Amino acid sequence: MLLLIFVALFLLLIDTYTRWLQPVRPWLAELTTPIYWVSSLPQRISELGDEIVMGRAELEEENKRQKTELFILKGRLQRMAELAAENVRLRNLLNATELLQNSVLVSELIGVSPDPSRHTVLINRGEDHSVYIGQAVLDADGLMGQVIEVYHSSSKVLLISDTSHALPVQVLRNGVRSIAEGMGNYKQLSLRYVTPTTDIKVGDQLVSSGLGGRYPLGYPVGTVTSVNMISGNPYMSVELKPSARIDRSRYLLLVFSTMEKLGVGEDARE
Repeated sequence: MLLLIFVALFLLLIDTYTRWLQPVRPWLAELTTPIYWVSSLPQRISELGDEIVMGRAELEEENKRQKTELFILKGRLQRMAELAAENVRLRNLLNATELLQNSVLVSELIGVSPDPSRHTVLINRGEDHSVYIGQAVLDADGLMGQVIEVYHSSSKVLLISDTSHALPVQVLRNGVRSIAEGMGNYKQLSLRYVTPTTDIKVGDQLVSSGLGGRYPLGYPVGTVTSVNMISGNPYMSVELKPSARIDRSRYLLLVFSTMEKLGVGEDARE
């Protein structure tokens, strides 16, 4: 051991004060490089382990963050889809107002009757907007119903699908008159007192006849879906599909037959 120490000190002195060992330095460096690499191997393994652990934690955190962002973006996308659909509904409603001869007021549905046997809805227009009892209500596709109760800022509307509702109609093709009744079904109406000799067939469109003074003339009511004879009954069974989307429409139109009944500012009219 002392001999090795003496040799090491001797070589160190020779290398410091002479150039005798200069030619062998590159060879010694090549020889000792693997020794340095092996000696640093434990530290390298430790650093690699730290990187692996840190990398996994960072990946998990990044994955969690991206999942959160994806969830938020999906929520925003759903809202955008709803806004796009609402925009389409408003455009359809605007197109409907261009076809009307009477003045109208746009309203929004804000409530539905909790009683399944009563087809009534609540809208956000009332006395403050000159709404009156008996006023016709329609959506972008056809007649929805009529106002039956008026409050200060809201009104109750009886839908044409309610079992207590009936309105005079006529066949658009030939003018044959009848009465359309609600059946408690949002997607079905029936015609009252249609005799077997009546000229009516599947596919006929029915509109309001204007008789009775409650509904203006010419608004779409429904399309005939079935015409059947009933054994032992002097009248036929005639069913209609309502033109209005009674169970889906959110924006509605209140129809004012005359400007005198309107009595509201230009900003409330369409």
